[in-house]
Amino acid sequence: MPDRIDFNCDLGEGCGDDAAIVPHISSASIACGGHAGSDETMQAAVALCLAHGVAIGAHPSFVDREHFGRRELGLGPGAIHVLVLAQVRRLAALCDAAGARLRHVKPHGALYNLAARDIDVADAIAAAVHAIDPTLRLYALSGSALAEAGRLAGLPVAEEAFAERSYGADGRLTPRDLPGAVIEDLEAALAQVRTMLREGVVVALDGSRVPLRADTLCLHGDRPDAPRFAAALRAALEAEGIRVLAPDAAA
Repeated sequence: MPDRIDFNCDLGEGCGDDAAIVPHISSASIACGGHAGSDETMQAAVALCLAHGVAIGAHPSFVDREHFGRRELGLGPGAIHVLVLAQVRRLAALCDAAGARLRHVKPHGALYNLAARDIDVADAIAAAVHAIDPTLRLYALSGSALAEAGRLAGLPVAEEAFAERSYGADGRLTPRDLPGAVIEDLEAALAQVRTMLREGVVVALDGSRVPLRADTLCLHGDRPDAPRFAAALRAALEAEGIRVLAPDAAA
């Protein structure tokens, strides 16, 4: 059982109650113009994070607002490198203007899932992050190609586990178009998190037990009940004696 963990949530997507979520988390991944977000929403999310001492990260994605970045587009590694550079730099500039520090990068949606399995895409993303700032932490699905690429690029990496998404036997997230992909019941999500942290495994949809590392725990901020889930997850972590802290925060 870890004695600390990062608890992250996506913000600035225009479909969640960010102000009600932020008090319960330690890190936020802010939409930076691909699937959602504008300069105004990014500035508002940065201000919220500063007010609550929450570490700020960028949440780059395929440029696909119609499908909320959850549709895989046919871009090669070079084009993906360019889009990650542009989106992360856009948020970084707004952070600088606000006197804030950008701390991590976490791809969103289809880009995240593609990078989890495609080493060329993973390498392109890791190279883009390193070019911006080699001290930025890369958030990546536990055991994924993106985690491997980040380490090979010399980036600090946080391997990520998901509170309210189910897993396949291969350790990847269940595609959203399949039944059971999203865990709707709070108690079921809490049970999954406890198993992850106590045993270092997640129980896949087929009942198999998949090894998993959890440096950071993710909650999706676009779900309607995200504030309730965030408060309950924070309380459950603290009840287990686990401190909720950003990866590089002093204990």
